[in-house]
Amino acid sequence: MHKILLYPHGGSGNHGCEAIVRSTMLLLRPEQGVLFSSACGEDRRYGLEQAVKVLPEQRPIRRCSSGYAGAWLRRRVLGVRDAFDRLAFGGIVKERADLALCSGGDNYCYGEPVHIYLQNDLLRRAGVPTVLWGCSLERKDMKGRMLEDLRAFDLIVARESLTCDALRECGCSRTVLYPDPAFALPVKEAPLPEGWKAGNMAGVNVSPMIIGHEGRAGAVMENYARLVEYLLEATEMNVALIPHVVWPGNDDRKPLGELEERFRHTGRVVMVGDAPCEELKGYISRCRFLVAARTHASIAAYSTGVPALVAGYSVKARGIARDLFGTEDGHVLPVQVLDDPDELRKAFVRMMEREDDLKAAYAEKIPAYRERLAHLPGELSALLKRS
Repeated sequence: MHKILLYPHGGSGNHGCEAIVRSTMLLLRPEQGVLFSSACGEDRRYGLEQAVKVLPEQRPIRRCSSGYAGAWLRRRVLGVRDAFDRLAFGGIVKERADLALCSGGDNYCYGEPVHIYLQNDLLRRAGVPTVLWGCSLERKDMKGRMLEDLRAFDLIVARESLTCDALRECGCSRTVLYPDPAFALPVKEAPLPEGWKAGNMAGVNVSPMIIGHEGRAGAVMENYARLVEYLLEATEMNVALIPHVVWPGNDDRKPLGELEERFRHTGRVVMVGDAPCEELKGYISRCRFLVAARTHASIAAYSTGVPALVAGYSVKARGIARDLFGTEDGHVLPVQVLDDPDELRKAFVRMMEREDDLKAAYAEKIPAYRERLAHLPGELSALLKRS
C-alpha cells in the first residue's frame, strides 16, 4: 500500500490514540502515512510527526474564495445543510490515499459521531476504500444512521469478540477480529523516578471517565484510596501513579494527584510524569501489577506480561479481557456497580493470588497475538480485495 490515511484523531494527549497511530504505522509500513488530527500541536509535542505526516482535520474557510462561494450556494440555494462542513473537512479527499482507516478505537461509543459520518462519506464518494479500524462498539448503539454507516465500510476490524459478534449479528458481514494494534507497540525504557522499587511496584491508573460512570458519587476514589492504603500497609510494594490521558477536562493527573497528595507523607508513592505512549508502556512493563482505568494502559500491561485488573465501564474492557482469559470475571471490575469501598482492594488481592497463573496465560496468548498482527498487512490486502 502506497499511502494510508488515518482519521479521526483527537490528539496524542490521549496516549491510547497515539499508541494506535504509532503501532498501525509499524504494522502496516506504508510508503506514506497521513494522519488527520484535531490537535496537531499535541502530536508535535510527543514526536508523532516522526512516524506519520500530521495534517489538521479541518481547514479554515476563507470568505473570499471560490470554495466559500460554492458552499454558500449549495447551502442557501440547494439546501445542503452540511455544505460548509464538507468544505472544511474536504482536505481528507485531496490526499488521494489508497486506503483510509477510521481509527480511534471507540469513537462510535459516545453518541452520534456526525463528523465521522461526513468524512466517511467524502472518502467513499471519492472511491477510497474505508476500514473501521480496531473498534469497540456497544450493541445497543448499532441502529439507525450509525448502523447504516457501519454497513458501508469496506471492512471492519474489531479488536475484541463481543464487538465482532454484535456487528455480524447486525448484518455487518465484512467484519473480522484482530487484537488492538497497540499489543505490538514497542517499549521504551526511560529513567525511573526516585522512589521506584525495582520489581516490586504496583502501578495505578484512574481516570475522570470511570468516575463519570460510577453508580454512587465518590465510590471510585474511595475504592482507589482503600487500595493504596492496603498496598502501603500490608505489602512491601511501592505505588506508581501512571496517567495515560492528559486532555483538559479529561486528565488522569487530576484524580491521581488527589491520591498523591493523600499519601505523599509515606514516601512510597511515585507520580509518573506525562510522556509518549512508548515510554508510558515502559513504566507499566516494569510494574509487578497494574490497576488500570484506561484501555491502553491495560493493553500495555497485558502485552508485557504484567498482571492487570481493569476498572472498566464498557464493552472494550470486557471484550479484551474475555478474549485473553476466556472470561472477564476477576479481570474487569465494572465501576457502575462499585459500592463497597473495599471492592477494588478485594479484587486486587484475588489477582495477587493468581499472579503466576496470569503470567502463564500471557505467555501462551500474547505471542499468538503478535504473530496474528504480524500477518495483518497481507491479510488486510486480501480481505479488501474479497470485499
